[in-house]
Amino acid sequence: MTEAFEISGVPSEGGVLIVVDHASNHVPEDIDLGISPQFADDHIAFDPGTAPIARLMSGNAGYLAILSTVSRLVVDLNRYPDEPSVIQQRSDGVEIPGNHLSAEERKARIERYFTPYHDRVRVLVSDLKPSLVLSLHSFSPTLRSDLQLQRPWDVGIMYNEYETASRFAIQYLEEDGVLKVGDQAPYSGKMLNATMNRNCEALGQPYFGVEIRQDLIMEESGQRRFADILLRTCDKIRTALA
Repeated sequence: MTEAFEISGVPSEGGVLIVVDHASNHVPEDIDLGISPQFADDHIAFDPGTAPIARLMSGNAGYLAILSTVSRLVVDLNRYPDEPSVIQQRSDGVEIPGNHLSAEERKARIERYFTPYHDRVRVLVSDLKPSLVLSLHSFSPTLRSDLQLQRPWDVGIMYNEYETASRFAIQYLEEDGVLKVGDQAPYSGKMLNATMNRNCEALGQPYFGVEIRQDLIMEESGQRRFADILLRTCDKIRTALA
């Protein structure tokens, strides 16, 4: 583990690489976000359930995971480094006063966490040449900032210009008949896909993005269930792409 990321599993060429941008809610001791401790376990801080799923999956041969080790409130890794939202000043109705930074402070934080994380993702893709990359996220069923918004999907599939692996994912998940599957829901990958755009789509690397509803994976049983579902789905996609 480094300060910016954790690697789980054994590297192998041609396998599946799992990328988890929002795996951790950790805030380093020298960073004061200025928010109530109640938000430490909130969805604005990280994607609950994703880290255990990634670690379970990476226990299988041919699967490797890279997980973030700091909260998305410290730096949002699924953004571009020059976007204002890479360091959020407000998230789902919560003000983040500690993120009102000078240009120098902003640059230092990006260099401390964002740059090494993305550098390692890029190296893993380049060196291992995975048959498939899985971008793993989770989403909140509700939002404080929009109480009327309904997010009923069990799992959503995200993509931008490259659709092939995602189309297979939607097909295989729907064939199981037990999940409500969102196609570009709860949001569109054409709007928010920065990590995969930079490290996969720009390189012609097959990938797909997954969003799992958080209330389904808060407990170990749900995490194991979705790890198994995603392992089966990834293996089917790899076969289809071969």
